[in-house]
Amino acid sequence: MYDFANIKSLYFYRGDMDMKKALLFALVLALAVAMPVFAGGEGESASSAASDTITIAFIGNTTGDYAMYGVPVRNSVKMFFDQLNAAGGINGKQINLLEYDDKADPTETVNAYNLAKSKGATAIFGSVLTGATVALSDVTYDDNMPQITASATSPKVTVMDPDDPNSEVKTNVFRACFLDPFQGEKMAQYASSKYGAKTVAIFYENGSDYSEAIVQGFESQVEACGLKVVAKEAFATGDVDYKAQMTNIAASNPDVVIMPIYYGEAGLAITALRAAGCNAKVIGGDGFGSVKDYATAADLEGTVYMSGYAPGTASVAQFEADYKATYGTDVPNMFAPLAWDASLLLAEGIKAAEAKGLKAGTAEYKQAIIDAIKGMNAFEGITGSYTFNDTNDPIKSVAIIKISGGAELFDEFF
Repeated sequence: MYDFANIKSLYFYRGDMDMKKALLFALVLALAVAMPVFAGGEGESASSAASDTITIAFIGNTTGDYAMYGVPVRNSVKMFFDQLNAAGGINGKQINLLEYDDKADPTETVNAYNLAKSKGATAIFGSVLTGATVALSDVTYDDNMPQITASATSPKVTVMDPDDPNSEVKTNVFRACFLDPFQGEKMAQYASSKYGAKTVAIFYENGSDYSEAIVQGFESQVEACGLKVVAKEAFATGDVDYKAQMTNIAASNPDVVIMPIYYGEAGLAITALRAAGCNAKVIGGDGFGSVKDYATAADLEGTVYMSGYAPGTASVAQFEADYKATYGTDVPNMFAPLAWDASLLLAEGIKAAEAKGLKAGTAEYKQAIIDAIKGMNAFEGITGSYTFNDTNDPIKSVAIIKISGGAELFDEFF
């Protein structure tokens, strides 16, 4: 059986090797070391061994209003497992990737999960947006089904009730991204240390788990950072006219405006903020990715947002090249490389289960995947290293993305 870590070092994003040569070498190595597996063990035919597959499922929104998030996640997951299969799979077995579009609807998400489970899925990748992922994690927890998300940042994804310190942890669920409250804390620290801000305004989406959790994290650091909240305005899901809220914020004359919202609404909000005559600095959360397409370069100039991805850096260069070669477009946002890392983490978990000689789909196999991911210590991905805390959340740095001249550019780690 082949060594996935060895294949990863030879093929998956080693910058000093031509990709075609690396692929050829990986394929030759995979075939060479997989031959004993294909030959079959005692009482097992070569044909049955060669046809072995491991079924997993991707569930996420690839259509609808927020497909800008779901499509890059799906693309990276597919690209990862296509490349892994081309390199020999895991333990000589191909990964059978089922795909389901949940349209960011929690009901559709659960339906997709039940269908994937009926088709023998042994692990789940998904979902993409917070609400759908929370619904998914509730049902996978009941089944102890390994689950990982690249993008859902609410504490509710991995903890039943984040407000209860004694709440159950969904021990089967992991994420490659940082949490919403953590982003909020970093926003407060950044506003204070980088901008010397004293006064801040908050604009958020009422009823959104994502938005409200970031606000909670931000407000927890206000006093420690010497900040004063001079305005706090909200909008309801589906609203597109923010003139009244931005007029109120402008009247409060803040140094910084915090916007823990998604890119489409962020573009509208920043446009309205500038139209109201407010030139305060704007800090967004990771939902700002691709906001450059939703407001003018002039209105966005100097805006920063938190991200789990540092575009253009050495660690992601080969991934970015492969993504463009495969899909004909640049990496659109941080969720694509985070999905690659989440796929890598899941593959490592599967590798550990295979190493124990367990049968895919069994309770023991699923638990082995969970244990392997949980036990990772400074495991290197392309967006950073992964160590998981008591609630299965990664301990990672934040990349600061600054908008300059209409482009979203990596500025620094913070």
